[in-house]
Amino acid sequence: MSDPTEANGTAGSAEAAGPAQEGGGPGRHVRVVLVDDHRMFRTGVQAEIGQTAQTGVEVVGEAADVDQAVTVITATRPEVVLLDVHLPGGGGVEVLRRCAPLMGDAEQPVRFLALSVSDAAEDVIGVIRGGARGYVTKTITGTDLVDSIFRVQEGDAVFSPRLAGFVLDAFASTDAPPVDEDLDRLTQREREVLRLIARGYAYKEIAKQLYISVKTVESHVSAVLRKLQLSNRHELTRWATARRLV
Repeated sequence: MSDPTEANGTAGSAEAAGPAQEGGGPGRHVRVVLVDDHRMFRTGVQAEIGQTAQTGVEVVGEAADVDQAVTVITATRPEVVLLDVHLPGGGGVEVLRRCAPLMGDAEQPVRFLALSVSDAAEDVIGVIRGGARGYVTKTITGTDLVDSIFRVQEGDAVFSPRLAGFVLDAFASTDAPPVDEDLDRLTQREREVLRLIARGYAYKEIAKQLYISVKTVESHVSAVLRKLQLSNRHELTRWATARRLV
C-alpha cells in the first residue's frame, strides 16, 4: 500500500473541477480517510466515490487496522473518516477512543461515519457512544454514501434508514440498554467470534467467514473465555443467549 498519508494520485482538485455529480454538489469538497481491513473493499469504495472532479470527495489516506488508522488520521486531519466497526487491534471503538482529541477540536474537528456490514445493536450503539456521527451499512449506494459524507462533514447525524429509528429509540427510551462492562472488555472482533460460536459455527467455518486463520479464531475464543471467566463454548453460548447477542 502506498504512503497512507498521501492523497490518491488520481484525485483532482474539487475547486478546479467544476460542478460535481449528485451527492457532492457544485463547489463542495471533503477530505476523507478510508479505514477497513479488507483491501478490495477499500479499492472499491475509492473507485466509487474517490473521483474528486465528479464527487467532491478526496481520499487522502487509507488504513487497515487501529494503529494505522490513528497514525493516518492524525497525519492527514481529514474532515470525515469512513470507519469499519471490525478492525484488527481493537475495532472501530478503539480508533474513536484514541482520536477523541481530534473529534473535540473546535476549529478543525475530525468526524467519523461508520461504514460496516454489521447492523448488530451493540456495534451501532458502541460506535455512536464512542463519538461517531453516523452509521451506514455496506449496502449503501455510492451516491448515497457521498451524500452521507457531506452531511457528516456539516455536522449532521446520518444513519441507514433501517437503523435510524432503532438508534433514536435506544437513546431516547428509559429502557435503553445499560453499559455492559463484561461485553465492553471484548474487542469488536472478539464479539464477532463470540456471536458465531454461540450460533454453533465450527472454528473452520468462522475462519472462512471472517477471512482469518483457524489459529486466530482459537486465540480469539481463548481471549473471550478468559475475559468473561467462562470455561467452555457451552457456557459462552448461554452467556451470549442471555444477552440476546445470538
